[in-house]
Amino acid sequence: MGTMTLPLVVGVDGSDCSLLAVDWAVDEAARHGAPLRLVYASLWERYEPRLPSVGSERSSEQVLAEHIVASAADRAERRNPEVKVTTDIVPDDAAAALLRAGDEAFALVTGSRGRGELKGLLLGSVGLAVSARAHCPVVVVRGDQAGLTGRHERILLGLGEADTSTEAVRFAFREAEVRGCVLDVVRAWRRPAFDRSGDRVQTDGPADTYEERATALVEARLQAADAEHPNVRTRPATLEGPAGKVLVDRSAAADLVVVGAPRRTGHFGLQIGGVSHALLHHARCPVAVVPERR
Repeated sequence: MGTMTLPLVVGVDGSDCSLLAVDWAVDEAARHGAPLRLVYASLWERYEPRLPSVGSERSSEQVLAEHIVASAADRAERRNPEVKVTTDIVPDDAAAALLRAGDEAFALVTGSRGRGELKGLLLGSVGLAVSARAHCPVVVVRGDQAGLTGRHERILLGLGEADTSTEAVRFAFREAEVRGCVLDVVRAWRRPAFDRSGDRVQTDGPADTYEERATALVEARLQAADAEHPNVRTRPATLEGPAGKVLVDRSAAADLVVVGAPRRTGHFGLQIGGVSHALLHHARCPVAVVPERR
């Protein structure tokens, strides 16, 4: 399957956050000409005895699951009848169901919080687990109305180290191209507090070398992508400060912020860096975490 015929998979659970995720995913699927797959994770089948049902009695969980996927599909249909929608009720927990679906997805889309999760929670456990483990790009839909509806007409790409950026660069350029919008490419840099010998660095020392290094990195990363996507207007910038804070601040003027994530094979813990973590909790627009395939 080509990338674009792979579906965009959305986790649905009936929460307000998941309905926002459905809306965003419908628009995204339409832009890319991709089908949409709505996945509801439900453990009820595990506990239901596999017996023929007596009369029309069905578990309330099953009825709820069917209602949730049907109303999400209906919502998607109303938003854009052109987008092909399929639904799935998977007997698994949400993170596991989405991670498995992600193996055959163009991207996974999730709301920032799930059903029953605390209102004050900045990011639900499912969004975090999926962002940290998926093998395809994960978009956590969050932020204000302008960012959710694409009113800024700009994508923000946060450039990390070379080994975490290739796929993220590719994803961001493709996104800017299908939307016909500007791509802001930001590399944050900082003066080290200590030099290699362990001595404290004079903070009023020259910043030039660090800024130059950051600028060189941005230029090198963009060269090939610029040639592949000549229609995309890029605005490279190097900014002094902690990357997480710099990108969260800039996300207020973006429709999507894209960052790369390393995926170490044979490593089962949550693989998510501080920058992704900050954005997933505080960005003012949807966040795409793009894994770097080894």
